Amino acid sequence: MTLSSILLLSAGAFAQKVTFEEYDLNNGLHVILHQDKSAPVVVTSVMYHVGAKDENPERTGFAHFFEHLLFEGTKNINRGDWFKIVTANGGQNNANTSDDRTYYYEVFPSNNLELALWMESERLMHPVINQIGVDTQNEVVKEEKRMRVDNQPYGNLITSVKENMFKKHPYRWAPIGSMDHLDAATLEEFQAFNKKFYIPNNAVLVVAGDFDNANAKKWIENYFGAIPKGQKPTRTNITEEPITKEFHATYEDPNVQIPMLVASYRTPSMKTRDARVLDMISDVLTGGKSSVLYKKMVDVNKSALQVGAFNFSQEDYGMYLIYGLPMAPKTAADMTKEIDEEITRIQTELISEKDFQKLQNKIENRYVNQNANLEGVAENLASFYLLYGDVNLINEEINIYRSITREEIREVAKKYLNKNQRLILDYAPAKDKAKN
Repeated sequence: MTLSSILLLSAGAFAQKVTFEEYDLNNGLHVILHQDKSAPVVVTSVMYHVGAKDENPERTGFAHFFEHLLFEGTKNINRGDWFKIVTANGGQNNANTSDDRTYYYEVFPSNNLELALWMESERLMHPVINQIGVDTQNEVVKEEKRMRVDNQPYGNLITSVKENMFKKHPYRWAPIGSMDHLDAATLEEFQAFNKKFYIPNNAVLVVAGDFDNANAKKWIENYFGAIPKGQKPTRTNITEEPITKEFHATYEDPNVQIPMLVASYRTPSMKTRDARVLDMISDVLTGGKSSVLYKKMVDVNKSALQVGAFNFSQEDYGMYLIYGLPMAPKTAADMTKEIDEEITRIQTELISEKDFQKLQNKIENRYVNQNANLEGVAENLASFYLLYGDVNLINEEINIYRSITREEIREVAKKYLNKNQRLILDYAPAKDKAKN
């Protein structure tokens, strides 16, 4: 038996099945319970099926804004007390937003599960959305945008790619949204957004960790059962026309000195088998220092300071990005030529059995790591239910990856990674800065 085979078997051995129970409350809230008594800790999380794509194009940034706003306070939690209550009871909490969903979670000692459930039910049932909270969080979001996007080198990379890749679909703007849109919004618009999307039948509640099953179900019914069911949001499928001709765009960033070349291809939903194959192609191209593009462009030819490829996968569409920072005197054109050579090779030749085995090992290890802690398990359970429609993918998705063949890798590369199907973005230093 080869060392690669031993590693593959070892990874599989540690990937224990994630057990769970799921059910619905009468108001449509979906509940998932996962018991893990290895540590006296419990994660309580709620994922709402609302993200940047659900916004009015004239009011972008609402979903991310609510990620902040719903920590302001509730009818029974005074403004500013949310984080104090969590830390005073030995807990931690956070939230995050994407184009497709918004996610809130708390991690508490297991004896504080009831507290966590009460707090999340308060966020859903009794949020206080008033002008002082909106004004406060408006400043918080502006500062976040300055720090994480506008003043961050290459901070507008994904935003600039998205606005070129999507013409109709709301993926064309970033979750952070427009500060002008937020400034122009009225209090009534924020309240209407909350009423439309923050309803039990547009959410999933996950409890994961060390808890008593009977008590958990009783508390869930007590705190969430009385919340009224809302009118579930309807979504229109927005279809983008295929990209049939390579096109170019430029973005100028005052925070960078080295230009970045970006090639972006539009790809299918993360729920598809092809999206998983594209994940594997990313590992072939730039998954570590032995990957084909890193070895060729960084180690051997010295044409790039850095190179990377990744599948930016989402609920409706994805984008496949390949980027590189040129090493002088090499140019973006030189890098493009080298990248295209390796893509052509993947499209026409099967990767070696040895490289395929290494690829499988990476996928197995990634699968083990993403379920290695309670926070990861809780978020995966919520995501697989809300976005994929199948909670058991937390256990079965690895089998999809295992079943992918070398031939599929070649065919999917041929299907999506063609020159006539892409954007070439020149992410460049700002000209006015370069003159100074």
